[in-house]
Amino acid sequence: MSVRLRLTLSYAGFLMVASVLLLAAVWLFLLRYVPARATQSIDGFVPGRDDLIRAFGPVVTLVLLFLLVFGLLGGWFLAGRMLVPLDRITEATRKAADGSLSYRIAMEGRNDEFRELADSFDAMLARLEAHVAEQQRFAANASHELRTPLAITQTMLEVARNDPGRDADALIERLTAVNTRAIDLTEALLLLSRADQRSFTREVVDLSLLAEQAAETLLPMAERRGVAIETSGDIALALGSRALLLQMVTNLLHNAIVHNLPEHGIARVTTTVDAGSVALVVENSGERLPPHLIATLTEPFQRGSERIRGDHGGVGLGLAIVKSIAQAHEGTLSIAGRPEGGMRVTVQLPSAPAGVV
Repeated sequence: MSVRLRLTLSYAGFLMVASVLLLAAVWLFLLRYVPARATQSIDGFVPGRDDLIRAFGPVVTLVLLFLLVFGLLGGWFLAGRMLVPLDRITEATRKAADGSLSYRIAMEGRNDEFRELADSFDAMLARLEAHVAEQQRFAANASHELRTPLAITQTMLEVARNDPGRDADALIERLTAVNTRAIDLTEALLLLSRADQRSFTREVVDLSLLAEQAAETLLPMAERRGVAIETSGDIALALGSRALLLQMVTNLLHNAIVHNLPEHGIARVTTTVDAGSVALVVENSGERLPPHLIATLTEPFQRGSERIRGDHGGVGLGLAIVKSIAQAHEGTLSIAGRPEGGMRVTVQLPSAPAGVV
């Protein structure tokens, strides 16, 4: 049985039950004032209960039949009117299943439950369309990035095969560099996938300790580049994966060191605590960044080539990984240029609930 038929039978059944109860109440009310047998009085003939039944029975039967037909027809019509929004939602579902994610219900009318359902479905389709488009763009970029080191390796091997007298040590060194880049890219892709899937165990993590650990790890690189690392702030407890959050802090500090002034640069990491949230702020000196460049930095494989000093371009997934890790922890990532040059990156995460260890 379809939903429309079930609703129709429900409407008709409810109408019949209500009608029977009403007629029963009328009948019981009349019986209180009608004698058992017909009598003759000075005012005339007074019918008895048998007379009333013979007169009232056919009328009640006709009324009930009319109400049954009226309930079925009216119920069918009302059920159809009520289910029109569901038909539109079903059509949108079929189109989405066929791959047409751009279709929207755009239901008009009162803001009732069906309108809320349709608006929620439209919002879901919009997010799904944006996610699919992002995944397609990411897959295309990843394929291109992975193909590049493989093509370089193939070219170098062909050149070496055609030139047996070529310096083998130089070839090995170049192949090692290309292979290292391919490994770094593959590991970054795996880390990004893990963050997107949110398949990790949560524990209480102090972001200030992670900042000190990342600073200690990257200190040799910072000294080679003439960048001073500064860490400060409060104990900032968040709930999440220690490994992923450490990777997030390390990526941010690494970017701050790499994309900095040629000398006497500064990379500053600060942790703060607010009502219900904790924040990690990473600032670095450097060139002034145009707004259109800042808006693209969290996109995968966007290296910000305008501000890279040649020897460490990375794989273009640093801030994309940071964004995914922040979102996987129900947090936000914001990037802003500093008026004096460089940029400020802020990651805000929900604080760990009190009493959780």
